[in-house]
Amino acid sequence: MTTSDSIPVDVVTVFTDAEGQYGNPLGLLRSSAATRGREQAIATALGFSETVLVDEIVEGQERSAAIRIFTPAAELPFAGHPCVGTAWWLAEQGSPIRRLRVAAGDVEVRYDGDITWVTGRASWAPEFEWHQLDRPADVEALDATAFIEGAHYAWAWIDETAGHLRSRMFAPAMSITEDEATGAAAVRITDLLQRDLVIDQGEGSRLLTRRRDDGWIAVGGRTERSEPRILELAERE
Repeated sequence: MTTSDSIPVDVVTVFTDAEGQYGNPLGLLRSSAATRGREQAIATALGFSETVLVDEIVEGQERSAAIRIFTPAAELPFAGHPCVGTAWWLAEQGSPIRRLRVAAGDVEVRYDGDITWVTGRASWAPEFEWHQLDRPADVEALDATAFIEGAHYAWAWIDETAGHLRSRMFAPAMSITEDEATGAAAVRITDLLQRDLVIDQGEGSRLLTRRRDDGWIAVGGRTERSEPRILELAERE
């Protein structure tokens, strides 16, 4: 007889539009005896583009949280949508933070109304193959299944003067056919274009970026709580 552990998973949706629609789901768990050493298996079973394990919260004036970020295939040193979503989730639980500690380094957190901002460096993000297209309609017409390897970011200007663009991201190398909203790619393209951006990605997600003089790039957006899940994971042998 096979038995399993029941592991509760909170779910939030990150980079929604102004009405709280669209956005990218994120799984969130507190590290425990049931999760340690099984983080990758948990992320693979959940199937979200990213899942976060919160390892530790440090109290004090510079309140911080240490987290680990997993795609269905691998652990990441940094990713934007998990950092934004985790910061929002902790604040909603009454534990707002000033920093997130990820494998790449310390991520500053700032809350501004319904927008949660985090900062990172372009060098922390994965490499993408860029595809600048002529029109937003060309981006929307792409077939996600045509991308069979690597990580690809397709984009076109909606309004170049305003820094407003349309994008989609495909990452079969990360076991992600298409990512609905990609904060790390937003950081990368902000560095590439050297300007602040408003990004409409996927079906209707909205990401905001701000480029700082010191080389750091802030990415922000809205987050909404979604239905939690219970993950049934086979017990350790």
